[in-house]
Amino acid sequence: MVLKNKLNNSPGPIGIFDSGYGGLTVLKEIIKELPEYDYLYLGDNARAPYGTRSFDTVYKYTLECVNKLFEMGCHLVILACNTASAKALRNIQQKDLPNIDSNRRVLGVIRPTAEIIGNYTTTKKVGILATSGTVSSNSYPIEIEKQFPEIEVFQEACPMWVPLIENNEFNNEGSNYFIQKNIQQLLAQSKDIDAIVLGCTHYPLLLSKIKQYTPQHIKIIGQGELVAKGLKDYLIRHAEMDSKCTKTGKIKFYTTETSENFNTNAEKFFGTKVNAENLPL
Repeated sequence: MVLKNKLNNSPGPIGIFDSGYGGLTVLKEIIKELPEYDYLYLGDNARAPYGTRSFDTVYKYTLECVNKLFEMGCHLVILACNTASAKALRNIQQKDLPNIDSNRRVLGVIRPTAEIIGNYTTTKKVGILATSGTVSSNSYPIEIEKQFPEIEVFQEACPMWVPLIENNEFNNEGSNYFIQKNIQQLLAQSKDIDAIVLGCTHYPLLLSKIKQYTPQHIKIIGQGELVAKGLKDYLIRHAEMDSKCTKTGKIKFYTTETSENFNTNAEKFFGTKVNAENLPL
């Protein structure tokens, strides 16, 4: 654990953490909404994927990365990873932050989605497509119930989707089978689902294929834009945190894997080339 007296209290960048590349789709939307801020992205690619790992392992890895971002000057860290948000966020917020620095903050991607999902459904039947870890955590049903107890949530784990994306196989015909199968299994749970949340930050890369196998009347909701708007609102409401975030428009990328591998794969998530540095933990 990081000791508070070793942390730099000067203003710093906003930290964006993901187990791999998917958080880049969130960072891209955050930059569109808040381009003036500085950002530090950390992908724990050396230990990805997180989706099939135990709660304890995800918590341990996520805390290590959050501590590293704190050490690098971040006062605010966004877990741009559904698995980390589901399995580690609550423990970090409640158990660790009071001992590390009670003035620092760690936010996730599930709650901002849950807070406005009611705007997207008229039938009050919502589907979630996510990793096995996120589904087994029940984080989406729990958080949505807090905001909209009248909404019924149906979940479908998609264990093959992230490997297809990260191995660059998602545009091949073979991926169609898994995408269609999971969507059909989700929709079979209720004929009244009228909104589907893409509960993994990788899934926007599959959007065209997801739409292909989803009835047109069903709204498909990605998280990047929702998280970006939620962060903007958070910084407006918390001026004390906003004052701790530097604003020179700089972005730095770090990965626990080799920078060459990260740079090669990151472009398809971020939309432009990136130049990452290796950051061993």
